[in-house]
Amino acid sequence: MNKIILKGITWGHSRGITPLLAISQRFSELHPEVSLIWDKRTLQEFADYPIEALTKKYDLLIIDHPWVGHAAATGCILPLENKVPAEHLMDNLQHTVGGSHQSYYYDNHQWALAIDAAAPVASYRGDLLEKHDTPVPHTWPEVMELAKKGKVAVPSIPIDLLMNFYMLCIAEGNEPFKSEEKVIDNMTGLKALDTMKALWSLIDKKMFAYNPIEVAEIMSSTDDYWYCPFAYGYSNYSRNGYARYLLTYTDIVQFSKNKWLRSTLGGTGLAISSSTNNETWSLRFAVWSTSAEIQSTLYAAHGGQPGHGLAWHNEMANYYCHNFFLNTLATMDRTYTRPRYNGYLTFQDQAGALLQAYLWKKERPERTLDKINSLYRNSKIHTTKI
Repeated sequence: MNKIILKGITWGHSRGITPLLAISQRFSELHPEVSLIWDKRTLQEFADYPIEALTKKYDLLIIDHPWVGHAAATGCILPLENKVPAEHLMDNLQHTVGGSHQSYYYDNHQWALAIDAAAPVASYRGDLLEKHDTPVPHTWPEVMELAKKGKVAVPSIPIDLLMNFYMLCIAEGNEPFKSEEKVIDNMTGLKALDTMKALWSLIDKKMFAYNPIEVAEIMSSTDDYWYCPFAYGYSNYSRNGYARYLLTYTDIVQFSKNKWLRSTLGGTGLAISSSTNNETWSLRFAVWSTSAEIQSTLYAAHGGQPGHGLAWHNEMANYYCHNFFLNTLATMDRTYTRPRYNGYLTFQDQAGALLQAYLWKKERPERTLDKINSLYRNSKIHTTKI
């Protein structure tokens, strides 16, 4: 009997590849006629590389939800609403982590199943804060005070700055992308830029080259930084044996009275190429791997950060990572979901660089906001759906 080979593409961190290898091994043991092979790409390639090029080579794709508008326009991945059992879709919806499941629903189609969930959350070195008799920050002024001591790390590559700009626009009173002409109104946008400037003026400039993984690595391997106020969470760094020092993850801070920051949803979805020759087995694997049972056990046990909410409440899943899931669930449940229109990714690729220039090279805030809004309008020339 000829072996059925399913090829998949994911991203290269332990959170992205290791749990997939583990559950794929078990799937093949249960179904010896099927073998799964996973390739990996960098975090930046994961955000940038066009998925339609990948669908010619792979059956299974781990994708970021802002890609679904492009997928809808190109038809390169399968809509799943009529191919996945209705009870599975309902279960995933009812137990979504934040808006993870809904983020892959666009233009009346479900383009992927949430297999992983993440958002910027706070992290800290509990041993260092205790050693220096410093409490964990709970408010924005407390973050600023710790930043003045040079002990705050924040990922500051362009895409992370853009995600934080969205978060701070919301903190200043308005959600982005409510207008067809501007990302954000001038008053709110300028306030958000000013708040960013105040914090980043205190942050080590080398952070402009650091993504969330690199921040977690330096915090868990050196004593240089004690606290990170917001970076996409990685439960791996809360697991014994993964890094030299454990990181503790928690909710992001209260920005103003009774108003907590809302960070920007991340995570990944499992999609199926419309070019696959193995649709039936790809669907079987997708449903099995995003079930509550597998997400709460094999997936979580091997470094995964499940997309299924029951896993975030699972006692054993939390045991592996010192309650990472329970400690950050409140942050996840109030996250903001990015636009997904076909063209948004062109905007995302370029807008963050404008924010970095503003913070690092001291561009004028009004000019920066004008450029961001111009990019937005240009990205929407051929589409109107968010």
